[in-house]
Amino acid sequence: MSAEVTERPMDHGNGHPPGKGLRGHRDFRLLWIGETTNRVGINITAVAMPLVAVVTLDASTFAVSVLAAAPWLPWLLIGLPAGAWVDRMRRRPIMVVCNVLPLVLLASVPVAGWLGVLTMTQLLAVALANGFAAVFFGISYKVYVPSLVGPEDLQEANAKLQGSESVAQVAGLGGGGLLAQIFGATSGLLVNSGTFLVSALCLLGIRSKEPVPERPTEHRALRRDIKEGVRYTFKDPYLRVLTLYGTATNLLLTAEAAIIPVFIIRELGVPEGATGWLLASSSVGGILGATFSKRLIARFGSARGLLVTTIASAPFALLIPMTGTDWTLSALVVGSAVLSLGVVLANVIQGAFRQRYCPPQLLGRVSASVSVANFGAIPFGSLLGGTLGTALGLRPTLWLLTAGLALTPLLLLIGPLRRRRDLPVAPATP
Repeated sequence: MSAEVTERPMDHGNGHPPGKGLRGHRDFRLLWIGETTNRVGINITAVAMPLVAVVTLDASTFAVSVLAAAPWLPWLLIGLPAGAWVDRMRRRPIMVVCNVLPLVLLASVPVAGWLGVLTMTQLLAVALANGFAAVFFGISYKVYVPSLVGPEDLQEANAKLQGSESVAQVAGLGGGGLLAQIFGATSGLLVNSGTFLVSALCLLGIRSKEPVPERPTEHRALRRDIKEGVRYTFKDPYLRVLTLYGTATNLLLTAEAAIIPVFIIRELGVPEGATGWLLASSSVGGILGATFSKRLIARFGSARGLLVTTIASAPFALLIPMTGTDWTLSALVVGSAVLSLGVVLANVIQGAFRQRYCPPQLLGRVSASVSVANFGAIPFGSLLGGTLGTALGLRPTLWLLTAGLALTPLLLLIGPLRRRRDLPVAPATP
């Protein structure tokens, strides 16, 4: 009989003063800033790389969708073993390395541009390598949060992190277009690489000593650890339905996101500098969602609040294909913002739920299993968007995808959520 990989709890002694919430928690603030600047960098890259492909290399719609898919492909390739590895290692050093890698790789793009040797192959390679770093960073910080703050602060921590992700989208997507306008699409990536340096320095400044996970008394095969995490995720009725909803939503959202920049630039005629800000406008809804998540959960409960929010917000996606070159451009902003509000609220609720509900020694593997299903759909979504956009045209494809998005919350009615006010804090005892 082999022992589980367990971990001694981190000392929360440098907690926050009463009444100040997590704003008074020094180490959480550093993690919060580090995670936010990392997300700003990722969102700048999400705008800047397609702009480089479209403006500098004159790439086709399908080529741009392949580039959009590349950063997400690593979730399918190493997502599950990454979760098992994260459960066996300290998370902060992993996150630091995952900031240094994109810093170097993004700086290589403007260098190649200045030398006149930049190709789509290099852009794809950089996007793919950055995707590997994002896999380990994404799993590590989610597992690191409950060891840095107490259980009573998890809801607040996730709301703040999700809210900052929405702020990062505004700053990153808008900043990506602005950097392209000021420095050029290619040179803007050099400035972008600095965000990952800031993130690494913040993580290095955290004082709390992260314990080394205890070694099992017997050697455990990686495959066995992976299988245990997958089985736990998909046998649990709550985790299973939430993962199904997230996967379907991500598939359609990323199919839409893959063709939106091309739609805005080529069909609506919006300048590249304004494109980033137009894409960023959707994140306003995400900021509101994170801000009001605590009130919504107090009013409706976590399970019921999740259902109410997603079912009410998803149909607004149908405003997006109504967008035109006149005042109807606002339909894109409103539709995307309300859709983002629902997605962020769902993420806040689900993040805190998994961190409290899952056994600590399984959290990395469960997070990886959920993320592989959710994020693994993204490359297929990007390719789906590019394929349909090429075959049917951009606007008809947007109608098809947004109609699907309007219906995805109905998947949440399959499981036990519809019978509860709040999500459970622990699995039912067999």
